[in-house]
Amino acid sequence: MTTATDLSVNSDFYVLDDYLNDTDRALIARVRGFVEQDVTPIINEYWEKADFPYQLVPKFAELGIIGTAIQGYGCPGLTRLQTGLVAMELSRGDGSINTFNAVHSGLAMGSINLLGSDEQKQRWLPAMAKLEKLGAFALTEPEHGSDSVALETSARLDGDHYVINGSKRWIGLGHVADLVIIWARDTADQKVKAFVLEKNDDGSYPAGYQAEAITGKMAKRAIQQAQIEIDGLRIPAENLLATSKSFRDVGAVLNTTRSTVAWESLGHATAAYELAVKYARERVQFGHPIASYQLVQNKLANMLADLTAMQLICFRTAALQDKGQLSNEQASLAKMFTGDKARTLCRDARDMFGGNGILLEHHVARHLTDMEVVHTYEGTDSIQSLILGREITGISAFS
Repeated sequence: MTTATDLSVNSDFYVLDDYLNDTDRALIARVRGFVEQDVTPIINEYWEKADFPYQLVPKFAELGIIGTAIQGYGCPGLTRLQTGLVAMELSRGDGSINTFNAVHSGLAMGSINLLGSDEQKQRWLPAMAKLEKLGAFALTEPEHGSDSVALETSARLDGDHYVINGSKRWIGLGHVADLVIIWARDTADQKVKAFVLEKNDDGSYPAGYQAEAITGKMAKRAIQQAQIEIDGLRIPAENLLATSKSFRDVGAVLNTTRSTVAWESLGHATAAYELAVKYARERVQFGHPIASYQLVQNKLANMLADLTAMQLICFRTAALQDKGQLSNEQASLAKMFTGDKARTLCRDARDMFGGNGILLEHHVARHLTDMEVVHTYEGTDSIQSLILGREITGISAFS
């Protein structure tokens, strides 16, 4: 798995490229080419003005990655390993670019594919696979981050429509998406279910749905998340995802994507390591490249060790997932470990750049701040550790 920005930087120390086939390598080359030719030259500009480069959407559609592991409906049917490699390569360029695909393909399309009827899948997935329609996943609420099971958004059946009331926050693409998966508690049985909001034919949102982009972010700045207020929103009863019956279905969706978050961490860490090695070789202080100093070499050695451990966990996680054997706890371990190690690695890489490290032109600052986000979403390391603690001890600490 040769993943170096600079070909002389070996970030595949245990030669995991041996586990890839020609299709895997072609996929990496295709996504990497898109990142290097189309993303990297413009991403700092969009990061600084806090907006997404929507002109890239048609090129995204041409990559053959939208829908990732979904079979049929115009989706590529990637393996879980290939899905992870896509997340890694996109994140090596920029976390916001990866989040665009993760939200649309993983969370929104993934919810429909996992929980929708055949009719619902056929109605929505083909257009989403072509990026003719964008999707969003509205779960998190202002007062319920880690405690998402306590969500308060409600859904009440009224004739042939559900009436939705509540608030959502940190919803990627929630202010522009054509389809929004809204998770709400059915007042009839108090079960959490998924309802699909569709835009009107004129491109506006139905009455009762107000979404505004959250401003003032320090990370993931090239993609916007929405604050959403829902007041008397009417959604046709036929837009209730057919097999969404409880909060366990939320967990089922997130379990398929949590391991992909680990691959995102790996992508940020890989980019930061490669940038640090290249900079250490070129930066001269006290008459010598800083790469010649013991403290720098020690730091790089530890960075490579952590990077290699992350790679091994991601590869093994993908293998288990492709066999249908990945447990929630194993996914939690992957997310917890890679999130923590990548965050530290990116911090050390930024530190190696000194003052230059805070400049966007060196790219490492984007990876560091984006890892602050990755470390938090889909369960913080504290929450993941409690999931593992429950598995280890047989005792739940959540209560």
